[in-house]
Amino acid sequence: MAQRILSTVTLWLVIFGTLWFFRTSGALVLVGLISVLTLREFYQLMTAAGWAPFAGLGMFFGGLITLAPSIEARIGAPTHPLLALAAIVFAIRIVGERPPEKRVEALASTLFGLVYVGLLLQYLVRILTPLPADTISADGRLLLCLWVIAVSKFCDVGALLTGLAIGKHKMSPTISPKKTWEGAVGGVLTSIGIGALVAWLGRGELAGHLSPLHSALIAGPIAVIAIISDLIESVIKRRAALKDSGKVIPGIGGMFDLSDSLLLTGPVAYFLFRLP
Repeated sequence: MAQRILSTVTLWLVIFGTLWFFRTSGALVLVGLISVLTLREFYQLMTAAGWAPFAGLGMFFGGLITLAPSIEARIGAPTHPLLALAAIVFAIRIVGERPPEKRVEALASTLFGLVYVGLLLQYLVRILTPLPADTISADGRLLLCLWVIAVSKFCDVGALLTGLAIGKHKMSPTISPKKTWEGAVGGVLTSIGIGALVAWLGRGELAGHLSPLHSALIAGPIAVIAIISDLIESVIKRRAALKDSGKVIPGIGGMFDLSDSLLLTGPVAYFLFRLP
C-alpha cells in the first residue's frame, strides 16, 4: 500500500508539473505517451492470449490517432482516414506475416487496440486542443482535462479505501474479486466531491462551462463509467491469464492499469462538456 501511495503522489506531481510548466503542449505529450504505452501493454496482453497482433506499427498508428485532433488543428489536413489506412495496412500484412489459424485474431486484436485505446484517448486530446472560435481559454481546456483525470482516478482511490474499510458485498467476483459494492459507492461519492472541488478551484477559467454544482451532477455518472472501464481491463487481463498489464509503475502495475478508467470516461466527459 505504501508503494502504491508513493507512486500515486509521484504521478500527480508529474501531471501538475507538466501542466504548470508546459501547459497544453506538455499535456498533449503526456496523453500521447500514455496512449503508446497503454497500447504496448494491450498488445502484450493480446500476445499472451495467443492473438499475435502487430504491436510496433499498431503503437505508431495508435499514437497518431490519439493526437489526430491536435495534428489537424496545427496543419489543417484531415486525419480521419488514419484508422481506415491502418485497417488496410494490417489486412495486407496478415496475408504474408501470420499463419492461417491466427490471421483473423491478429487483425481483430490490432484494430481493436487502435479503437479501444487510440481512438478513445483521442477525446482527451479533443478536450485539450484549442480551436479558433473557442469560448473557453486554453487554460480552461487544460482544467477540463485535469478534471476528467481527477474524477476518474480518485474514483479508484475512494473505492479502494472504502472497500478496505467496510467492503463486504462482492460487485463482480468472476471479473474482479476484490471490488465491492460498498467500495463502488465510496468511489462515486469521492469523485463527486473531487469534481466539485476542482471546478470550484478553477472557477476563474471554467466560469460558464463547469460550475461546482454542474460538476457534481456529471461526476457521478462519469465515476460509474470509470468503474466499468476498470472492469473491462480486468476482463482483458483475465483472457490473457495475467494479473497486471505490466510493472512500469511500482505498486500499481502497468500503464494500462493506470489509464484503464480514462478510456471510457474521456469520450463521455467530452460529450457532457458539449465542447466544439
